[in-house]
Amino acid sequence: MTIDDFLYCKTPAGWVDAVNDNLELLLIDHANCEKKAASTAMNLMYRYIDKPEMLMRLSKLAREELRHFEQVVALLNARKIPYANVPSARYAGELRKGVRTYEPARLIDILVVGAIVEARSCERFSAMIPVLDDELASFYTSLLKSEARHFMIYLDFAKRYFMQYEAQMKASLEDRIAFFLREDQRLIESADHEFRFHSGLPVLTSGIDLIPAARDGRRA
Repeated sequence: MTIDDFLYCKTPAGWVDAVNDNLELLLIDHANCEKKAASTAMNLMYRYIDKPEMLMRLSKLAREELRHFEQVVALLNARKIPYANVPSARYAGELRKGVRTYEPARLIDILVVGAIVEARSCERFSAMIPVLDDELASFYTSLLKSEARHFMIYLDFAKRYFMQYEAQMKASLEDRIAFFLREDQRLIESADHEFRFHSGLPVLTSGIDLIPAARDGRRA
């Protein structure tokens, strides 16, 4: 299954058109996203210690996400962009509102959300690459394979554990994936008042004024 086949929509052209006008903010937010991706994997490792194969795969995944964070921070430093405090996009928080609170359904939903976030990240890299400068285009091209692999890791574990716990499930895995994919589509295609790596169609880039503030010395 390809990511384009999996996701319900592509990144809107309006978001791509805003990339270069908000590039510093985008890079800072991407660094934050990589830290959060590592944290997601590690939180699963702490919570589900009875699943050794998932622990080992997510340990490697977390290290890769932190390596990506380091690479983005290196780009920020090279471009003399201070690493500022930037509020998160609504995207991940809104997706996670639909996660069920009881086990084992919670685990299945978190894995599905993880797969969708990784798939959307990969799709967004692809959408950005044609409008970026050569250095950034090369960097984001280098991330495509790992993000696609992370997508499949989360999706494969969602399928595996759904089969293991199928008798306890109140909804099919296909229904849960469809539910979260509809939420992803809603968040990606609807108007968004902040420009972020996972934001929707930009109508106002209100967060960009955080960047000059950081240059005045108020850094993260």
